[in-house]
Amino acid sequence: MDRAERLTLGFSLGLLGLFFIAVVYASAGRNVGVPTCIVDREPFERDTLFERQPGVYELQMIARMWEFRPGEIRLPPGSTVDLYLTSLDVIHGFMIEDETASKAHMRLPALMAVAVPRYTGQNVNLMAVPGAVTYARVRFDRPGRYKIVCHEYCGDNHHFMNATILVQ
Repeated sequence: MDRAERLTLGFSLGLLGLFFIAVVYASAGRNVGVPTCIVDREPFERDTLFERQPGVYELQMIARMWEFRPGEIRLPPGSTVDLYLTSLDVIHGFMIEDETASKAHMRLPALMAVAVPRYTGQNVNLMAVPGAVTYARVRFDRPGRYKIVCHEYCGDNHHFMNATILVQ
């Protein structure tokens, strides 16, 4: 090993040690909180659907390889759902498709559904990101079968990742 390689290696190790000391000092000496996994905290310890008030539901969903829980959600027509979504492991997509809607409705821009308070056949398109919570309010006026699919490649069995919302 020549002198330049030893200097580079020594400088790199010194910089790594300085970084380690800075992290320990920040967490112990300055009491800076290190981010933790969001699924260890209330209310995201488990997937939950509950009726907050008549006709208004709250769904707290954790996407994980390669499933959404609960796999089937039953709602009455006219339900409004406040959807809170996060991920346990990697980035997942979350798209609600109306299987009974016409193809013309399916061609509308996907992100419009987030801004539109009533579910009118457009897609709902969210990302489930580890450590973050994504929110959307969706209203299901029409009875039907709405399929939830992952549209972000998340691994080998990505194509099996889906769930269903039955409005009846």
